[in-house]
Amino acid sequence: MKHRSILFNDNAIINYQDEGQGDITLVLLHGFMNSLDVWASYAFKYMKEIRIIAIDLLGHGESSSIAETHTMELQAQMVKSVLDNLGIKDCVIAGHSMGGYIALSFAELYPQYVKGLCLVNSHALEDNEKAKENRLKMCTVIENNRASFIVSFIPELFYETKREEFYPEIKDLQEVAMQMEAKSIIAAQKGMIERHSQLNVLIEAKHPFMFIIGKKDPRIIIENVFAQAMLPAHSELMMLDNVAHMAHIEAKELVQQRLLSFTKMCYCK
Repeated sequence: MKHRSILFNDNAIINYQDEGQGDITLVLLHGFMNSLDVWASYAFKYMKEIRIIAIDLLGHGESSSIAETHTMELQAQMVKSVLDNLGIKDCVIAGHSMGGYIALSFAELYPQYVKGLCLVNSHALEDNEKAKENRLKMCTVIENNRASFIVSFIPELFYETKREEFYPEIKDLQEVAMQMEAKSIIAAQKGMIERHSQLNVLIEAKHPFMFIIGKKDPRIIIENVFAQAMLPAHSELMMLDNVAHMAHIEAKELVQQRLLSFTKMCYCK
């Protein structure tokens, strides 16, 4: 499967993957310190049935870093630039963690493009003050010892009792993150600090939503997701046992099946 690229804002290289064909399009946005390769098995599974666009977010994978802060709005503008370049006028968009924040920003800025939205281990609230403070501390750690931060951070995203089982995936993710510069990692953290609440997107949108969460996710307050899932006109919630923050890897087959059926349903409405 080949990667392609476009120029964004005249000087930024954006790396993406375009697979499959047809009138149904699914856009996949990875999380913090990941790359589009995290979706490789999804693209391979879906490509005979729908069109899949996976994108390296700013400063991630093979995409350029262009600012000290990569806001969710800037990332959403970049996603739209890719879709415009491909002539895509509507899509279901699925985002993992930070990718979910970007998906929400995209839906807020360009609602006419969105047929449906799936949040994987993500939510619509802004950081509280303690979370913002923790992200700022994280930026200092990254600046001082990027490699050590990456080595310790990635395993904590997986359910503790299954980290040995997912060791190959953890190692791959660490290697991907090691390719990132400290400034790019920090730019993503600062972007997440600056994001605002997007509950309005859940309330006002006409398209369906799906929330996919792991019951063991230490980075998600499940009660908040329950409350958010009540806000859209059409909302679905998939809760996964013995899964933490990487549901699309930890429960890959279940998530693959459900995301594909959700995507097709969005185009039937």
